[in-house]
Amino acid sequence: MTSMTSNKPYLLRAIWSWVTDNNLTPYLLVDATIPSVHVPEEHIRDGAIVLNISAEATVMLNIANEDITFKASFNQVAYDIYVPMQAAKAVYAQENGQGMVFDDAGNSDDTPPPNNTPPTTGPSGKPTLKIVK
Repeated sequence: MTSMTSNKPYLLRAIWSWVTDNNLTPYLLVDATIPSVHVPEEHIRDGAIVLNISAEATVMLNIANEDITFKASFNQVAYDIYVPMQAAKAVYAQENGQGMVFDDAGNSDDTPPPNNTPPTTGPSGKPTLKIVK
């Protein structure tokens, strides 16, 4: 089986675009306890910071595969923001909370394990769907 890169940066960019396309404000939840995170320390609460990553709030926003970088102003003070991808914990619309939370269970391979159980078949011998709650 071929190892794949993390899908997190791709999903983050997609959610950012979706939120922006709907004229809402994309927010990024960052784990500020990761040593290489560079954000204004006075805005960190309980080891995390929420950043407005809209085009209006950032300059030179770059959501790369390895990190998120941009320039932003906090209380009229300019900052260079650096967030390694592992520190990005969620991206969502500020107005309604819709978005995605990222579960970093310690591996970069987000591929689920193969399902070796045969499909369930109904009385007619055709596969059936089962509701899982």
